[in-house]
Amino acid sequence: MLTDGRIVAIKKSKVVSESQLKQFINEVVILSQVNHRNVVRLLGCCLETEVPLLVSEFISNGTLYEFIQDETNEFATSLKMRLQIAREVAGALSYLHSSSSIPIYHRDIKTTNILLDEKYKAKISDFGTSRFVSIDETHLTTLVKGTFGYLDPEYFQSSQFTEKSDVYSFGVVLLELLTREKPISLTRFGDNRSLATHFVVAMEEGRILSILDEMNVKEGSMSELLSIANLAL
Repeated sequence: MLTDGRIVAIKKSKVVSESQLKQFINEVVILSQVNHRNVVRLLGCCLETEVPLLVSEFISNGTLYEFIQDETNEFATSLKMRLQIAREVAGALSYLHSSSSIPIYHRDIKTTNILLDEKYKAKISDFGTSRFVSIDETHLTTLVKGTFGYLDPEYFQSSQFTEKSDVYSFGVVLLELLTREKPISLTRFGDNRSLATHFVVAMEEGRILSILDEMNVKEGSMSELLSIANLAL
């Protein structure tokens, strides 16, 4: 708690290492350039401790991943709320890619990096591996970083990260909202362990309703659900 009574979140590295320090500095630099209602706001940083600290606004309702997987949460069953969250994340990504002073690629979009506030508004967080991109660049050539289940296959093969790689990851987030499945299944086997592959096969075989969350099927019309599924595809 700050002296004015505001509750804040403190991000602290578990280890002191050069790579962690670089990520910390990277996050400070990037978040200091960002001002969007659906991106976690950086309030300051502390360099006077052995491990640097990031101070940001406190987002009270946890991660989108917890929200989707919590079967006791009535809000999580509302198709309208899920689409609202998806729209907010998409708006924040669009801002990072094309409306901030310098384009920013997040590079680790996933439901555990999307937080929800007290009104269930989405906030993108964790910019430790994010990168600025000069206006004339179309991609970053880097060591492959990201999270299994969300990684753009083209980026994985070429090491060239584009804004479309973030969009691919957002597609997986949209699938999680649609199906309430995890990005990597512990019960399916082979290629179908991946939610993305499982979904594409279901679309190709014309059985998409069988993998959608039952509450979405109850609330949405067939045309609405197919529109969202095609967008995700």
